[in-house]
Amino acid sequence: MTIAVDFDGTIVEHRYPKIGREIPFAVDTLKMLIADHHKVILWTVREGALLDEAVAWCKERGIEFYAVNRDYPEETVEGNEHYTRKLKVDLFIDDRNIGGLPDWGTIYRMVKRGTKWHQLIEEAADSAVYADRHHKHGAPWWAFWK
Repeated sequence: MTIAVDFDGTIVEHRYPKIGREIPFAVDTLKMLIADHHKVILWTVREGALLDEAVAWCKERGIEFYAVNRDYPEETVEGNEHYTRKLKVDLFIDDRNIGGLPDWGTIYRMVKRGTKWHQLIEEAADSAVYADRHHKHGAPWWAFWK
């Protein structure tokens, strides 16, 4: 699967043009996705030195992207009449999604299982009903996810 990931507000807290603190588990999850042989592309509004700084920040933490702001590493803008800024990916991970950014553990489960967001919500609701029926009060509803 090819996955495009935003930087500001998704991997790190939104402090543009500075680099914010890492969003919990973003780095570890991205490394797991890469280890699972997904092509992870950094897709960000950053350019020039600000982009270099973001790529270096990720690299220092062990994240090596398949490509940065392009579909594949060798893609060039100049002389390419078919170039488009729209990526050809299977999934976008971005804080500007409708409904916001799920936590990175949820994102990993969604990618690993091929589950859509609404399916996880339904599973959580079913698990809460299961927990209620079995008198397991006191535990958080997410403790009963399958």
